Amino acid sequence: MTAYAYFMQTCRQEHKNKHPDENVVFLEFSKKCAGQWKTMSDKDKKKFQGMADRDKVRFDDEMKHYEPAPGAVGRGSKRKQIKDPNAPKRSLSAFFWFCNDERGHVKEQHPDYTLGDIAKELGKRWGEVDEATKANYASMAEKDKARYEREISAYKKAKIESVTAEEDEDDDDDDEDDD
Repeated sequence: MTAYAYFMQTCRQEHKNKHPDENVVFLEFSKKCAGQWKTMSDKDKKKFQGMADRDKVRFDDEMKHYEPAPGAVGRGSKRKQIKDPNAPKRSLSAFFWFCNDERGHVKEQHPDYTLGDIAKELGKRWGEVDEATKANYASMAEKDKARYEREISAYKKAKIESVTAEEDEDDDDDDEDDD
């Protein structure tokens, strides 16, 4: 913990001792403590700095002997979900169907454009497209959505069947052990 964190902890404890039944509004309380900390002399802060220094030594000592649990991921990172390569591809929106058709034209007209510039140009063109063209791409998106829903339901059904078949095989293996 930092020196300021120790100071806040001390302030909180003193406040609880003086006013045990009072509910504290954290925002107001922390503003008052921050004001006190700013006006406090370095001599007064030294007590809290010593507490922080001792805590840092304790922490460093504990970290020398720390071993993360097997399979643990780093702080702040989430375990990335592994995507099944056999899963069907998601459906494209009307805008992405439009981009697939127009990207080549934009690259031809502006060979010096970066990937970001191309995306901006495609977005601008999509905003300028007439409603009939948008409706055409929307119907393509609807067809693709229907395709995806068919494929994903078949995929999930096949996956459930394979899991059930594996469980049945495991049960059969267990039955043989009983004999």
